[in-house]
Amino acid sequence: MADSVSSALQILIVEDDRAHARIIAEVLEGEGHRVAAVHGAREGLAALEGRPPDLVITDLRLADASGLEIVRRARALRESAAVPQVVVVTGYGTVEGAVEAMRCGALHYLQKPLDVGILRETVRAAADRIALERKNRELQETLDRAYSFQGILGQTRAMQRVFDVMSQVAATDATVLITGESGTGKELVAQALHRAGPRRDAPFVPLNCAALAEGVLESELFGHVRGAFTGAHAERQGRFEAAHGGTLFLDEVGDMPLSTQAHLLRALESGEIVRVGTNTPRRVDVRVIAATHRDLDSRVREGAFREDLGFRLRVVELHIPPLRERLADLPHLAEHFVREAARRHGKPVRTLAPEALELLMAYRWPGNVRELKNAVESMVLLSRGDPIGPDAVPPYVRPAGGEPPDVLQALSGLPLAQVERALVTNTLRDVGGNREQAARLLGVSARTLYRKVSQYGLARRAGRAGSAG
Repeated sequence: MADSVSSALQILIVEDDRAHARIIAEVLEGEGHRVAAVHGAREGLAALEGRPPDLVITDLRLADASGLEIVRRARALRESAAVPQVVVVTGYGTVEGAVEAMRCGALHYLQKPLDVGILRETVRAAADRIALERKNRELQETLDRAYSFQGILGQTRAMQRVFDVMSQVAATDATVLITGESGTGKELVAQALHRAGPRRDAPFVPLNCAALAEGVLESELFGHVRGAFTGAHAERQGRFEAAHGGTLFLDEVGDMPLSTQAHLLRALESGEIVRVGTNTPRRVDVRVIAATHRDLDSRVREGAFREDLGFRLRVVELHIPPLRERLADLPHLAEHFVREAARRHGKPVRTLAPEALELLMAYRWPGNVRELKNAVESMVLLSRGDPIGPDAVPPYVRPAGGEPPDVLQALSGLPLAQVERALVTNTLRDVGGNREQAARLLGVSARTLYRKVSQYGLARRAGRAGSAG
C-alpha cells in the first residue's frame, strides 16, 4: 500500500495486451495508486495531451507505433513540469530497444514476463524520484519568488533596494524614470511595474525614442490627421492614445529631439495630446514610464535635454545597477536562464559546472543581463553534457589563450584565509547580512558559515547588517 495519499501516483498504462494491462493495473491499484489503461500508441499520445500522469508504463512493441514515441512525448512534457516519468516494458529479445528508450529519457525498463515484486519496487522508486523532483522544483520557485519582483531576479542588496522602490510605486500613477546601462533590463522593470499595478489589464505600449527621426517620432507619439504631411493618407492614432488606460513606456528618452520634448512635457502636464496636423486636443489617461542609459544632468548641461522635462519625468527615479556590480546575482540568473532556454528549445534541463560558472563570474559583462542571457542560451544549445562545462562558454567570455580568469590571477599568492575572509565579508555585505542567503550563495551549510563568521571576527559586523536588513 502506498505510504500516504500524497505518495499515490496517477499512472497511465500503454499496452496492447488488455489482460496484461489489467494485471499491472490491479497490482498498482493495490498499492494505492490511481491507474488508467489505454491500448495503443495513439491512445497513449492522446492521453498525454490532457492532464499528464505522474508515471507512464508503456510496452515498447505496440501495434500502431513504437513505444519510443510515448517516451519522447513524455520527455518533451518534462521540460515544463516535473512529470511524467516513464518505465518501459520489453520482451527478452528487445533489451536493445529498452536501452534506446532510456537514452530517450525513460527512467527504467522491465522485462516480460513481469515480476510483480520488481514492478512494485520500480514504481516505489519512481514515486520517490517524482517526489524529490517536485520538492526541488517547489524550492526553486520559492527562491525565485522570494528574490524577485514580477519575474526580475536579484538577491543582492542593490537589487533588493530596487524591488523595495518598485513595490512602493507600482500601485500608483507616478511617473518613473528608469536609468542604467544598456542591457540591464530597464524595459523588463517597466513591464513589471505595469503588471504589478492597477493598469495591468490595460495596454503596455513601448516606444524607442532613439530609433525614429524627429517628424516620425512626433507622429508615433501623438498620431496625425489625414494630409498632415506627405504620405499621411489616413488619420492615425499615436502611442499615447493606444496606451489609454494603461502604460506608455518611453525607452531612450534621453535621445528625444528638443522640439518633441516640449510637446511631451505639455502632454504630461495637461493630460492632453494634439495630433500632428490639427489643433484639437484629446484627453488621454496614461501612466508614463521612461528609461535612458544617458546621464540626463549632462544632457541638460549640453543643452540637449530640457531641465523641466527631466524634473517631470523624475517623480521617482529608479537606477538599475550593471551586472558587474551585482555579481552575487549571476549564479541565480544563469541557472534561471538555463531552465528558460531549455524549455524554449526543447532541450533537457542541465546545470552549470563550477568551472563554467567561474568563467562567467570572471567576465565583465559590458552587455549586462541581456548579454548573460544570450551567452547562457548559446551554452544550452551547444552543450551535450550535464553539467554544462567550460568548453560551452562562448569564446568571447573565456580569457584569451586559456589563461586563468583575471579575478583568479589577482588572488594568486594571497594567504587562503585572507581570500576566504574577503569572500565571506563581501557576500554578507551584498545580501545585507542575511547569513542563510549568504551560505546558499557560497555553497556551504549555515553551520559552516557561522563558524567562518566567528573565526574571522565578523560576528559583530554581520549582526549589525542583519539587524539593519
